Amino acid sequence: MSSPATEVVRLLAVKGETLAVAESLTGGLVAAEITAAPGASQAFRGSVTAYATELKHEVLGVDAALLAARGAVDPQVAAQMAVGVRRALGADWGIATTGVAGPEEQDGKPVGTVYVAVDGPASELSDGGKVASLRLNGDRAEIRMESVRSVLALLLQELAGEQTGNERAQDTERNGGF
Repeated sequence: MSSPATEVVRLLAVKGETLAVAESLTGGLVAAEITAAPGASQAFRGSVTAYATELKHEVLGVDAALLAARGAVDPQVAAQMAVGVRRALGADWGIATTGVAGPEEQDGKPVGTVYVAVDGPASELSDGGKVASLRLNGDRAEIRMESVRSVLALLLQELAGEQTGNERAQDTERNGGF
């Protein structure tokens, strides 16, 4: 069985579509996972690692008032990051990660609070993309890697046209982040 990243690249290539990635807590791990897949250059436009909160506004266009009110770890921030990177890099799809990998809480949010988002062509016709709220367990590395897996799973679900909810995140929570 191929990896989720390989399957993402394959599906995007088949559809003739492209992907851009906005990352915070994952710090480039999503982009690294995608570019490790054979044929990634056919579909992957690029990524923005907006680790600093102000870059989420300055580079990705996340609403400054939202960031000031709620901080960077918020579902709406994740959604706006996905929209912003999609626009900034001229891609059909945008995905984003934001959250707290630890070791300490951030913006009053506990370690393991993560939001992953997908914005795609159909989002323009609906009320926006899709955001998954995750509560992950484990150390910093485990939380970051599970965030990568979760955002790719959410993208695969959207690429496949499934609108069945977020079974992967629920599974993750039940299984303690593994």
